[in-house]
Amino acid sequence: MDRLTSMAVFTRVVEKGSFTAVADEFGLSATMVANHVRALEQRLGARLLDRTTRRHSLTEIGAAYLERCRDVLSSVQAAEQVAEALRAVPQGTLRVTAPVSWGAHRLVPVIGEYMSMYPAVQIELSLNDRVVDLHEEGFDVAIRSGPLRDDQLIARPLRSSQMFAVASPAYLQVHGLPTYPTDLERHNCLGFMPWGRDHHWRFTRDEQQVSVLVGGAFVCNNGQALLTAALSHIGVVVQADVLLAPAIAAGQLVQLLSDWHLSTRLIHLVRRSEVRPTAKLRSFVDFVVDRLG
Repeated sequence: MDRLTSMAVFTRVVEKGSFTAVADEFGLSATMVANHVRALEQRLGARLLDRTTRRHSLTEIGAAYLERCRDVLSSVQAAEQVAEALRAVPQGTLRVTAPVSWGAHRLVPVIGEYMSMYPAVQIELSLNDRVVDLHEEGFDVAIRSGPLRDDQLIARPLRSSQMFAVASPAYLQVHGLPTYPTDLERHNCLGFMPWGRDHHWRFTRDEQQVSVLVGGAFVCNNGQALLTAALSHIGVVVQADVLLAPAIAAGQLVQLLSDWHLSTRLIHLVRRSEVRPTAKLRSFVDFVVDRLG
């Protein structure tokens, strides 16, 4: 039998003075109520109640045990109230991970709005371009770029990222402006390490599709560093619009093959499967999806 239930039954038997009344309260039979009390006595190796046909009275051990039962049940109730409060009101620390560029440029401003609305929530944001294991590393929420590979996570779609191919004017002056996707095979195409050193850039225009196997002398695991490499005239870079758009608008980078479209990158907000997510988690997910979905 569950010991906490037995302790609660025993306490109410003492308070009500009747097995039958407690049976009605707990939805049990009078026999089962007696069994709960008997189970405690067997565990303790001592009688808790002296029973007669008309009344039940506490033994000396029963009186001492009753006080400890009340302490334990009160602590359990307090713990449940704390847990319920955390689920009802957004508060506490939320651990979030996201890709570096997307997180810095798109997510951080939204986090600022969220924290203004929910000042009792603290956010720990880890920016990383690798795929983080939420279970192993203890994160509550992650932003994932690209196809999802973990069907154990609950995912909410966000606005996709448009990918651009860019290079600096100085680089293009030396190496020439590509006019067709396969021209990129002759260029130093800077690689994003999670995609591999040699990978395909897929372009579409109307019904036409061209897949270009590109390679280059430089790869990096960080989109911001690749942006700096492009600004330093090292080569051609493909990255998301959120990272490249300001440099394109300023004339520091030139968007290549602008009449072609690169594949968009799917963006999802994912969280671990939980039956009852806390208020801070639920409110954060809904807020981000509302702003960036």
